[in-house]
Amino acid sequence: MPVITMEGPPIADLDKKRQLTKTITQAAAELYSLPEQTIIILFKENAPENVSVGGELIVDRR
Repeated sequence: MPVITMEGPPIADLDKKRQLTKTITQAAAELYSLPEQTIIILFKENAPENVSVGGELIVDRR
């Protein structure tokens, strides 16, 4: 049973998160030749003040 971890900024719109989950699940199920019910997706949402790129916090890039 594949486990897919999505790491990125929070997705506030629950409908968008549902659509992302459905799209990824369908693609993984097709590529692995497994039922969709076996695909697990974990969201790890990171606030901009907790992520740095090139020595600069994302929150400071805005």
